[in-house]
Amino acid sequence: MTLAAFMQAYGTRGFFACNDGSLEPGIEKIAIYGTGDPGQESPTHAALQLASGQWTSKLGKCEDIIHNTLEDVYGPVYGRVIAFMARARADRATTSSPR
Repeated sequence: MTLAAFMQAYGTRGFFACNDGSLEPGIEKIAIYGTGDPGQESPTHAALQLASGQWTSKLGKCEDIIHNTLEDVYGPVYGRVIAFMARARADRATTSSPR
């Protein structure tokens, strides 16, 4: 799947491209991870920003984890953050992953 297709899929959930993962009141953000050469990355994972500013990720079949920085899950499997998306924060539990 391409980054464009990944972003289009999240777009159907109300997300739009944004510049960074900084915490903004009333805004829910996701960070899309990918591997590969710049400009040709393959998306691998997404992390959801909680209202606290922490991030949550689903790691394979494991339970969701909470991490303080996006770099906490960088590595050969998920790669690095290649895009950010945002939408208005809905009134829902803040511990759910972006799926």
